Amino acid sequence: MRGGEEKGRQWYEDAKFGKKPNSFHDFIAAGETLAEQGFTSRGNIVIMGGSAGGLLVGATVNMAPDLFAGVIADVPFVDVLNTILDDTLPLTPGEWSQWGNPIESEQAFDDIAGYSPYDKVEKKDYPAMLVTAGVSDPRVTYWEPAKWVAKLRDYKTDDNILLLRTNMSSGHFGKSGRFAALEDAARSYAFALKAVGKA
Repeated sequence: MRGGEEKGRQWYEDAKFGKKPNSFHDFIAAGETLAEQGFTSRGNIVIMGGSAGGLLVGATVNMAPDLFAGVIADVPFVDVLNTILDDTLPLTPGEWSQWGNPIESEQAFDDIAGYSPYDKVEKKDYPAMLVTAGVSDPRVTYWEPAKWVAKLRDYKTDDNILLLRTNMSSGHFGKSGRFAALEDAARSYAFALKAVGKA
């Protein structure tokens, strides 16, 4: 997907500022290609992303919800517009170099509003979802995933499970320790199996 530097600097530049949706289109195209080539089938894919990767899965599930069976969003950066508009948050000014500054630029405001997962939730069916938050997270404040889940619960028109798990004693990277990390991984795998009807 465009946004990293796997194919050089231009690959990264092609998903900055107003070009950020290229990442989402690339991600969807990858899922569609896997289905078309018989590796899986449409509606039988579980996606996972954390932090800015949570933005990726949040945006793509708004754009193509029927492609996925499940979504695992770990401490997802989903209330993008409100966060980037709040210059009192310690990380916000540094983020303007990636997303644009919507306080000073109407174009940046419109660009971010066009894909911010929280702002783009619609009344439609969504796949099963497992969303996590950390009460002490300084990077993605816990209320971002909480607001997103609340809006999804209000808007979604399906009966698929939508879980919010808030860790009351950890921050952005979850609990410390090898066994805690294994517990988190096991939970994600169990959810993924359940989402595709294998558990």
